[in-house]
Amino acid sequence: MQRVVVLGGGTGGTMVANLLGRRLRHEVEAGRLDLVQVVESPLHTYQPGFLYMAFGLAPLDHYQRDQRSLLLPSVRLEVDRAVAIDPDAGRIHTLSGRAIGYDFLVLATGAVPTPSAVPGMAEGAHGFYTGQDALRLRDALATFERGRILLTVDVPHKCPVAPLEMTLTLDDYFRRLGRREQVELVYTYPIGRLHSLASVADWVGGLFEERGIRSETFFNLEAVEPGTQKVRSLEGTEYDYDLLISVPPHRGAQVIQTSELGDADGFVPTHRETLQALDHPNIYVLGDATNLPVSKAGSTAHYQADVVAENLVANLAGKPAPFRYDGKVFCFIEAGEEAASYITFNYRQPPRPARPSPVLHWFKVAYNEIYWLSARGVL
Repeated sequence: MQRVVVLGGGTGGTMVANLLGRRLRHEVEAGRLDLVQVVESPLHTYQPGFLYMAFGLAPLDHYQRDQRSLLLPSVRLEVDRAVAIDPDAGRIHTLSGRAIGYDFLVLATGAVPTPSAVPGMAEGAHGFYTGQDALRLRDALATFERGRILLTVDVPHKCPVAPLEMTLTLDDYFRRLGRREQVELVYTYPIGRLHSLASVADWVGGLFEERGIRSETFFNLEAVEPGTQKVRSLEGTEYDYDLLISVPPHRGAQVIQTSELGDADGFVPTHRETLQALDHPNIYVLGDATNLPVSKAGSTAHYQADVVAENLVANLAGKPAPFRYDGKVFCFIEAGEEAASYITFNYRQPPRPARPSPVLHWFKVAYNEIYWLSARGVL
């Protein structure tokens, strides 16, 4: 019997598990294949919902489902934490003390916000990249009457447009409350423009100017001083703040770092087209876990899941990986005022942000509700 282990229970891991479960159901039923997903939590969380939670638009449980309910019967679920991977022996070691062998492994281990990497950030800044941080920010915004809200961005991080969405939605939020004149919004970014993608930077620059949002580029956060409510950049700039919202640098999962499978940031060196780990062809990597130069976004994992699943089907039949990932990414961008934009791009085609419209906003809202079909590998 061959065994495929999918490590990770986010969008990419769940989609791959279900795509394989559907394609290889008869192999599982015949006892020729054991298809296993190993996850740390029995709950699956839709992380883009954190933005809406921060503005009081939905509770955390609205964006959560039982992981088992999302999986086909042909996928065996194990709830345990992987603490080490031995690629030479083909085994995963878990917190409970088990060793799970594999013939093929899918790493969908994600990226982890790491506020501890910046002195003072954990103590002095709010965030929205975890459910609990989003709820804390919701409470802080509800009582914020006046003053400066400063938003800082460290890289790399998940969903590269999320800091822009947060800033534009903050503007809309305080306008609706009638407090916008009393609230100064300042957005900072570590390179010489407002976003890593030039077309997105140009697009959002116009919106910031229209809405009176201040910005500063070449701002690499060095430290947060919670006691004095100041931040300091590597470039020597200082800002006072009344409320600080920081996007922390992200790192690869601890199991990747412990197992020495990642680069300096803990992301796995990955073939940009086949999605195989460069040093281990029987290991596939997708989503936030890769070191590829594409957005760490749910849509990235979505498009990669099809490639990984099809290549694994071929590998299990003794054939080489025939499918190629072309770098495709699609991202909605909430722009406030019940409008949204979107971008789509790949390795060869740069993005062009669409004109914000209410229709795109409602498409985004609708997708938030039907996401669970994507996780099941239906959409």
